[in-house]
Amino acid sequence: MTDSCWQGALWLARDFCLIVGASGATRPHAHYAHQALLALDEPLRLLVDGQPVSGRVVLVESMRTHALEDASQPMVAVYAEPLAFSLDSLRAALDQAGPDLQGLADCLRAAPRQALDPRIARALQAVDQLLAEKVSAATLARTACLSLSQLERLFGEQVGLSVRRLVLWRRLRLAVALAMAGEPLTHAAHAAGFADAAHFSRTVRSTFGVRADRTFGNLQLRLLE
Repeated sequence: MTDSCWQGALWLARDFCLIVGASGATRPHAHYAHQALLALDEPLRLLVDGQPVSGRVVLVESMRTHALEDASQPMVAVYAEPLAFSLDSLRAALDQAGPDLQGLADCLRAAPRQALDPRIARALQAVDQLLAEKVSAATLARTACLSLSQLERLFGEQVGLSVRRLVLWRRLRLAVALAMAGEPLTHAAHAAGFADAAHFSRTVRSTFGVRADRTFGNLQLRLLE
């Protein structure tokens, strides 16, 4: 498939982001974030788990494989962290949102967040502080006052990812934010704990189905407080 690029704007918040504009074609991929796709023109067309799906609003649950085979579909794409948003709370925010991007961002910011076990919250805070270094599950377990087996069990129950995969997701999220803010890919990759820009780029491609070097420069960044 020939790669094409997203064009438009990216609004980035702590636990969600919005992309508005024309979609690029993507390879089949799956990522941790729930994704809602909102048509701005004709009903959207994509594949979910290999099956064609069409609609004006399409919700793709965390870790489900999907692909946009048709480029240049006008849309708003919402990426919401499962740690913060259940599918029900995401649907409710979409239902309450106004017709413009600001209204949608306001509804998402006001939406209730899911409560986490305080021990897992401490472990996640430690992950973010250690991303530029090696992050070990044993260190996180000590920070959270848990055994290693307890930490892994609670991650499976509350996070939905293993510790290793959650660390990779957080590295990716940080590196994307830095690259979108204008940092060279190599600097963004190293600051987030990737071995090099190539490792970061491969992770972007496998997670989001797009090329980092052809995507970030085409989206205008707005940081949401």
